[in-house]
Amino acid sequence: MTGQSERLLPDLMKRVKNAEASDPTRILSNANTSVDVIEVLPRVNEGGAFVKFTHDVENSAQGVEKAVKDYIEESNIRPWYNPTSRMKVNLVKGRPWVEDLARQPTPRLRVEFLPPQPDATAAELTEEQLYSFFRPYGKLANIITQPSDSKILPKFAILEFATTRRAIMAKNCMHGYKVSEADGGGKLGTLLKCSYEQKPKPHWIRDWIFNHPRIVIPIVAALVAGITVAIFDPIRTWFIKMHITGAFHLSDYRIIRWLRAQTTDILSFRRRNQESKSLDVIWDDRKDNIEQIQTWLMESADTFIIVQGPRGSGKKELVVDQALKNRKNTVVIDCKPIQEARGDSATICAAAAQVGYRPVLSWMNTVSGWIDLAAQGATGMKTGFSETLDTQLGKIWNNTANALKQIALEGRRKDDKDAQLTADEYLEAHPERLPIVVIDNFLHKSQESTIVYDKLAEWAALLTTANIAHVIFLTHDVSFSKSLSKALPDRVFRQISLSDCTTEAAKRFVISHLDADANDGADPKEKNLMPSEKRADLNELDSCLNVLGGRLTDLEFLARRIKSGETPSKAVREIIEQSASEILKMYIYGGGEESRKWSTSQAWLLIKQLAAAADASLRYNEVLLSDTFKSDGDAVLQALEQAELIAISSSNGRPMGIKPGKPVYHAAFQRLTEDSVLKAKLDLAILTELIKFANEDIAKYESELKLLSELPRQPNELVPRIRWLLGKVATSHAKVDGFEKQATALKKVLAEQY
Repeated sequence: MTGQSERLLPDLMKRVKNAEASDPTRILSNANTSVDVIEVLPRVNEGGAFVKFTHDVENSAQGVEKAVKDYIEESNIRPWYNPTSRMKVNLVKGRPWVEDLARQPTPRLRVEFLPPQPDATAAELTEEQLYSFFRPYGKLANIITQPSDSKILPKFAILEFATTRRAIMAKNCMHGYKVSEADGGGKLGTLLKCSYEQKPKPHWIRDWIFNHPRIVIPIVAALVAGITVAIFDPIRTWFIKMHITGAFHLSDYRIIRWLRAQTTDILSFRRRNQESKSLDVIWDDRKDNIEQIQTWLMESADTFIIVQGPRGSGKKELVVDQALKNRKNTVVIDCKPIQEARGDSATICAAAAQVGYRPVLSWMNTVSGWIDLAAQGATGMKTGFSETLDTQLGKIWNNTANALKQIALEGRRKDDKDAQLTADEYLEAHPERLPIVVIDNFLHKSQESTIVYDKLAEWAALLTTANIAHVIFLTHDVSFSKSLSKALPDRVFRQISLSDCTTEAAKRFVISHLDADANDGADPKEKNLMPSEKRADLNELDSCLNVLGGRLTDLEFLARRIKSGETPSKAVREIIEQSASEILKMYIYGGGEESRKWSTSQAWLLIKQLAAAADASLRYNEVLLSDTFKSDGDAVLQALEQAELIAISSSNGRPMGIKPGKPVYHAAFQRLTEDSVLKAKLDLAILTELIKFANEDIAKYESELKLLSELPRQPNELVPRIRWLLGKVATSHAKVDGFEKQATALKKVLAEQY
């Protein structure tokens, strides 16, 4: 309280009717004590007052104290502000410090032992002495003295009273009291300094939490995960449903389509229409594959479809644009951006973007990892806050599965004839209502990491076995069965292998691409003539297509070049030269051999042998017999197949033949081998490697011969072995001589030609 409030308090007490009986001056006068009140000092914060008085010689201060106590006891006087408790009075023994600091009374007192003079020494009172001095003011709950080895000065003790009122009385009466030598205060005495001590708040909950991190942290992690699932999972499932059903696709709304038709450039629309018409030729050639996929999607059995074909064969267009043209609720998951993402957060964001999973909160995984690392350092065990990439991907696919199941059951009504069926039975009975999941670019760059593909395969197996959705895999990898068999080991996959178009279909595709804009800018007199009929150079098309093959991307490239004015022969030559440059960059000179699974010599040997083969085919095992492929030949050939330099054909499950990865590659291989300087340089690298292998064999045979020569005597049984070793040395040396002669001729070419 401020000084102003203390000055106003006597006036306030006079205005309260019930305050008259508890007025200190009235009490002293009614107690039959012949004293004169000099001053009353109210203590508002402490709920009491100091009364200064004088008395005559016949009375003593102790007598006045006793008389007042008796009067209060007989009159049962209670304070007006606290009618439930009686008033208490005690004689002040010390020299109280009357202050107005913002210190709140507490039931704990800190009693410091001070010397009466600066150069004197204070005595430390014992618990018994403190008890005798302070017990008259109220019941003591505890007395805490300093340890004997404590270095804290001045010495002190903590007294804890049962109530705050008792501590207030003791503090005001004993502050400044001098304990005499007779009472244990030392030779010069000891002054008592009393102050309120804040009682430490009990933090047992906090202390228990910090003292048991192995129990608390997993519980907190479980609570956080539960709250996250309860709040965010329904939101994420709703966003996924909107993504699959196309509710956010503005192009699906009629008004948007009308506005686009009114504002879109007519020429750009016509150009897209021309391309779609030219592709119809390819779809007519693959009509059986389209109908087969549509038939499988109408069956109730576990639909696990794999469409396999090389890059550029039109797998996605065949499935999404043709087989699923009129099917709703289709989601396409492209594995390429997911696999090429760098870091866990980027991978999670890429996977979430494919299915519309939001909010992602991928940054929480990083923060959780820091928390988990710190907790592991403190407790020595993982807390489970951070989640692995496998767990995060599992959450995304599980939410997508829930959304797919809700979409499949949306059309169900209570008045249907099969309303009594359970959800699983209903989905099995109505395969036409199931959504369709298309997984594109499956096993793209599978040599780097397979965690994404393993989770997708497991998730796809769950969708098909639970009849939640149809799943279609699009892949260029011929070894897809190894990955998918882990998820569904007891199922037979339904597979469609897309090959290159036939020569007739390829020719019709190119011609239809040329004739797509037949009437644009045409002369009215020649309106009936198609662009393909006007050109005299299309008689080259048959021979050009025999070289180019039926790869869809190459055919589109050829058609655009011819349409721009080039002749078919020139366009094919440009495509071959471009393919040859790509081969050199990707398989011969691209990157270091440390990052590749094949050597330059191995790739060039295949290129040279395939270029020389009349039917552009090699026997698989014949290639493995060459010295260049004697170390991990199978792994090297599989790596080159993954990189699409070659294609391996199989018979009864075993590799049988080797062909170029693309039909145009055969002509590109021939173009590369026609370069004498390039051929000499790469052949010299092969010869250098073969010479190295032969010299290693010779060194191995010579070391064994040396070991046999050091024997004390040579038994007759070793004679055939020695002859065999000598023959091997001679054969290998003859190989070295032949290789060195060839190398000399190649070096001459490199020295004379550019």
